[in-house]
Amino acid sequence: IRYALTVNQDEVEALAALMTYKCALVEAPFGGAKGGLTIDPREWEVDELEKITRRFAYELIKRSLIHPSQNVPAPDMGTGEREMAWIADQFARMNTTEIDARACVTGKPLNAGGIAGRIEATGRGVQYAIREFFRHRDDVKAAHLEGKLAGKKVIVQGLGNVGYHAAKFLEEEDGCLIVGIAERDGAIFDEKGLPVERVKDYLTETGGVRGFPGASYIANGAEVMEQDCDILIPAAFEGVINLSNADRIPAKLIVEAANGPITAGADEILRRKGTVIIPDMYANAGGVTVSYFEWVKNLSHIRFGRMQRRAEEAQHQMLIDELESMTGNSFSDA
Repeated sequence: IRYALTVNQDEVEALAALMTYKCALVEAPFGGAKGGLTIDPREWEVDELEKITRRFAYELIKRSLIHPSQNVPAPDMGTGEREMAWIADQFARMNTTEIDARACVTGKPLNAGGIAGRIEATGRGVQYAIREFFRHRDDVKAAHLEGKLAGKKVIVQGLGNVGYHAAKFLEEEDGCLIVGIAERDGAIFDEKGLPVERVKDYLTETGGVRGFPGASYIANGAEVMEQDCDILIPAAFEGVINLSNADRIPAKLIVEAANGPITAGADEILRRKGTVIIPDMYANAGGVTVSYFEWVKNLSHIRFGRMQRRAEEAQHQMLIDELESMTGNSFSDA
């Protein structure tokens, strides 16, 4: 479910179709759907957002458009675990006898039936997609890249949930240099690398990236994508790479962390240039994959690993009992 001023029927229909392909690709047993409200959540107070979300959920639930066995939404742009918790609570209020009520939506907080790792799942999936790409030398060579992932220069367009976690994991775990970050108020660039965590803190405090110490500021944020880098990760809006800028993008590998960030015309230009593109339906499928795990957890009413742990404990106890029987000795609990 998306909250953004760009939401319209055409966009929702296109994203629903994309979600269908994405679920099929990762073999999640979902058909694929999308929904949204044409609002900017930053313009509303929390209590107002809650009223809007609950009313939206009420209308969907009343029409049987949300149900654990019918349609299971998850967060998207402008929404998060807070909104999902409101929707789940509204569903439970309207379906007091539904024992699987928590499974009506995913991306919830842990204390409301969520699952560890869901918040960062999409960004983690982007990281895994890039890691897997660099395991295949022929593909790396086709992208005119050399060596391993470590040390590669990365530009991230959008430091929201997906872009932040992808950049954070690539920097901290894979040794990449995040040389450029674009946000709503512009972009910053430093060929020596930007500290992602500090940039995120600065963005949270000031509302933008302008003025971040030690980095060059670019007023038109889209222009940072035209800076030299090995990997470009568009992680915000649709259509940011289009006919007007595709021929000026030097990145050898583009990873579609956002939904549809490259237009069809731009895609042709990039491929003629030899740019390798990891498509969105694969690169950002980590979110729906972990949503499936959360849905299964809510339907089974048991934490993952709990039954396996009980089985292992029983096996260990059987082994100890057998050893005690054979040796005549008793083993302490320690």
